[in-house]
Amino acid sequence: MIVTLEGLRARLAAGTPATTIAAEALARIAAFNDPALFLHLRPEAEIMAEAARLPQGKLHGIPFVVKDNIDVAGMPTTAACPDFAHVPEADAPAVARLRAAGALLLGKVNLDQFATGLNGTRSPYGTPRNAVRAELIPGGSSSGSATAVAAGIAAFSLGTDTAGSGRVPAAAQNLVGLKPSLGLIPTRGVVPACRSLDVVSIFAHSVADAAAVLAIAAGPDAEDPYSRPAPATWRALDAPPAAPRLAAPLEEQLVFDTPGDAAVFHATLARAEAMGATIRRVDIAPLLEVARRLYDGAWVAERTAALREWVVRRPDALHPVTRAILEGGLDRRTIDAFDDFHAAAGARLLARRLFAEVDALLLPTCPGIPTLAAMEAAPIAANSRLGTYTNFVNLCDLAALAVPAGFRADGAPAGVTLVGPAHSEGRLCGMGAAIHHAAGIGPLPPTPAPLAPHELALFAIGAHMAGLPLNRQLLGHGGRFLRAARTAPAYRLHDLGNRPGMVRVATGGGMIAGEVWALPAASIGPFLAEIPPPLGFGQVALEDGSRILGFLAEAEGVASAPDITALGGWRAHLAAKG
Repeated sequence: MIVTLEGLRARLAAGTPATTIAAEALARIAAFNDPALFLHLRPEAEIMAEAARLPQGKLHGIPFVVKDNIDVAGMPTTAACPDFAHVPEADAPAVARLRAAGALLLGKVNLDQFATGLNGTRSPYGTPRNAVRAELIPGGSSSGSATAVAAGIAAFSLGTDTAGSGRVPAAAQNLVGLKPSLGLIPTRGVVPACRSLDVVSIFAHSVADAAAVLAIAAGPDAEDPYSRPAPATWRALDAPPAAPRLAAPLEEQLVFDTPGDAAVFHATLARAEAMGATIRRVDIAPLLEVARRLYDGAWVAERTAALREWVVRRPDALHPVTRAILEGGLDRRTIDAFDDFHAAAGARLLARRLFAEVDALLLPTCPGIPTLAAMEAAPIAANSRLGTYTNFVNLCDLAALAVPAGFRADGAPAGVTLVGPAHSEGRLCGMGAAIHHAAGIGPLPPTPAPLAPHELALFAIGAHMAGLPLNRQLLGHGGRFLRAARTAPAYRLHDLGNRPGMVRVATGGGMIAGEVWALPAASIGPFLAEIPPPLGFGQVALEDGSRILGFLAEAEGVASAPDITALGGWRAHLAAKG
């Protein structure tokens, strides 16, 4: 059963009590009957009593669960290690913010011990069942967080993601997995894995649901040294751009477990192109190289440092595989760590250059989802393979969104991930929602929000349009795409070389295609300062009779430039030029 924010909100708005929603969630827990799922399920009476007095916030009445390495006041935090169990006095900020918005916490769920693993089988409490295909791994380390949503128990859940733990379980159980930028959601109250790389992640059935949760959970925390504020123009969800620029790995850098996994990824590329995206194949070797260092370098030692007393003094309390990994950090040398730090800096430089030219990198979330038997046969190697396309993301200070992409012929799920620069969640979510919908298994992508009081509409006609070279300037000033549009038949368009110039004429004009963007009013002046003459801004009449601010050129500045009005717009002109 799929449980979504939209569906539950509609029922609550129609008069269904939050207590009914809570009782249904408890019934689904009983029906799913997985003893390895919850490590702490709140008593029924406690849940029902809280459901009757929830705050009237944006998440009022919405049931959720959290991974048991995230603190909840009065509930044990075990990190899937019984001897580690302790009862915190306060909720982690992420949990507190969601509960203040009216969300109903059901309990805490299983994970790979100390969040070390990507498969979900490294817990002394057992392995949560994959709710889509029981013979497959549930994905880890946020195994229970994914299973609870996939089983219809919770509408969303919190996990964590250091190396892919918020994305691999999403692929394994046909979910959306949103891995925010470093520091966007506070990690205070989270048991550290690699503290400098840890993030709180979100699982849901739709991109819109995950983004709605992110918008509430995000925000700086003055007591968290790794917290950082997002830019003032940050948004959790934008409408999908008209013509996204996507990068994808070179074909020889794509590895898959089965031909079915490969077929799903290549079908996603084809659908993206059919939606208007341009896809550029890029060499991601430096990213793949730094990814291998996450479990073979300085960051292993960081994991060990977080649990040093347990590794040195109480190793028998650890899961055997977890213990083996953490013991590997004891003999790391500081001098070698600097090689890792320099390699990571080089990978970040590559990422900055890449994302100056594309909107997102499209990857398989993982090469495939192995069976429980295959994981048992090769627990280290199979787990490492799962992180092929996930391990580098936090090392390079990037954001990522995993979305379902379809099913293999044998019915196993497969997913893809969009990766972008830090604080690009809005753009990634817009594109991810469109990709999810195009696969035939996701809801319609979001429509643009109307102009906010602090925004102005701007009509773009050239290189600032979505997917074109100067669009990054518009995005950098907080612009968001609203819709495609055309002018009234009163303009002429000229080719000024790398951009067009549009002038209003009394007679003989045509309709010029462009895009309407929303831009913060405070950004209009700084943006205009970047526009070279003979271009500037002025009132432009659109086909629907409205008049908005738009790009216009001085008539004398285009007098000798080729007239391309007959083509109807800059994109058509670029296509004609080849």
